[in-house]
Amino acid sequence: MIFRKSQTVESEEIRNLDGAVLPDALLRIFELLEDDVLVIDTEDSPIFQSPGISTLNILKDSRLDGDEILAIVRAVRRTRAPHQGLIEIPRGPFGKGKRKIKIAVTSLDEDSILILINDESEKARVDAIRRDFIANISHELKTPIGALSLLSEAISQAKDDPEAMERFANRIKSEAKRLEDLVREIINLSRLQGEDPLTDPHPIEMGAVVNEAIAQAETNAESRQITVERGDKHEAWVLGDRQQLIMAVHNLVENAINYSPEGTRVSVELKSVGDVIEVDVVDQGIGIKETDLERIFERFYRVDPARSRETGGTGLGLSIVKHVAQNHGGEVKVWSKIGVGSTFALRLPSVDPASIESGERS
Repeated sequence: MIFRKSQTVESEEIRNLDGAVLPDALLRIFELLEDDVLVIDTEDSPIFQSPGISTLNILKDSRLDGDEILAIVRAVRRTRAPHQGLIEIPRGPFGKGKRKIKIAVTSLDEDSILILINDESEKARVDAIRRDFIANISHELKTPIGALSLLSEAISQAKDDPEAMERFANRIKSEAKRLEDLVREIINLSRLQGEDPLTDPHPIEMGAVVNEAIAQAETNAESRQITVERGDKHEAWVLGDRQQLIMAVHNLVENAINYSPEGTRVSVELKSVGDVIEVDVVDQGIGIKETDLERIFERFYRVDPARSRETGGTGLGLSIVKHVAQNHGGEVKVWSKIGVGSTFALRLPSVDPASIESGERS
């Protein structure tokens, strides 16, 4: 049977999707498959697509896109032989985030190609990250735990010296807070590495995300006498996980506050640049050396370890931002000049919320 374009539909035998006609029995089979399903015509345009296809970034202007996947499709058209493989596709239209997918392609008839896609990247990604993560965590936890142990011994030896007791108690309080923050950030990063926001994405209005992130940083800003200003307010939508996005923007704002002199300003601006939503966080802080710019998104990397201890930094905040950006098919950029300040830009693919209802990416 040839699958064709049609405006008339026999409800018991065929269904219609954007004018494409498919046998009802075949559609019922598709519903049972765990893989994402895409059927394309001779022009590489979708005849049928399961809901997950819209999150894979393999369709552009209503046509199949991507050199590797198109090469496989052409080989199947030429040889009429099924083909399977493991390929990498970008998580979004820009940025370095990748997905590793298992793909199976076969011809349904002389015009139609069936593509089955299974996202294999999650298991490989989590396994690799877990090994690296445990090694880093074990090292980082030693410092505050060791300090607490030494301070508790010091207190026991200074029981007859009230001033020393108070000094050691304050140190213990500080180290306990540092340990608490570190554990919280570890949990946040672990959750990010275990959850993929594009497997069950939702349309998120970024203006509300920015407002919530700024509100969460209000106490820290006031204590450091930093003014946080919100730029132009307009609607901008992305696809993903709201809590992850709030966490990312909040970490950028907190980072700007912590590395800015008292009495200065931090500005947060949301803007649309073509098909990209950009959240810019600009500070008047100490700036970052060019030699450090490439490493600041590494886990536990600190440009100024002494300043990090002073501000309570864990060395995980910017790494979390990077993970959130890549998880959403985007990226994070930074521009900085010593003594002038820094600008961090969280860049994400924009979506039209109206198109989400029809299962299409904008």
